[in-house]
Amino acid sequence: MIVFQSRIKIFWIGREFVRTRGKYLLAVLVCIMLGIGSRMNTLALPDFVVNHFGDALWAAMIYFGVRALLNRMLSMRALALSLGFCFVIECSQLYQAEWIINLRNTLFGGLILGKGFLYADLLRYLVGAIAAYAVDCLLKETEQL
Repeated sequence: MIVFQSRIKIFWIGREFVRTRGKYLLAVLVCIMLGIGSRMNTLALPDFVVNHFGDALWAAMIYFGVRALLNRMLSMRALALSLGFCFVIECSQLYQAEWIINLRNTLFGGLILGKGFLYADLLRYLVGAIAAYAVDCLLKETEQL
């Protein structure tokens, strides 16, 4: 009887674990779709959205990706880790060796590594990651109600 209850508890924890990861992976996919949409529909969207939302959504995607991979990590630590990752990637754009320039000129290399360093991107990453953190905290509160 005790073993049976133990198995149910482990199974329940496992389902909860998968369900939590699934929510974060869904958020990653939504960020990707919105980010690509903000880069493709440039004529249909306001200039402010076209110029700023892509980078903010990229940072939000990184935050939700960190939460999906490390979902037991505290939200504030996930925020710090995702911002650190975004800032390192942005600062790596100052490195201009030929091999990394060739990598950045590919589709995925440009999407992941970016093309050129801009201080404004750091602010966009900050806004995007904090917005994702806020959404994460709000959704956690509504789940507990």
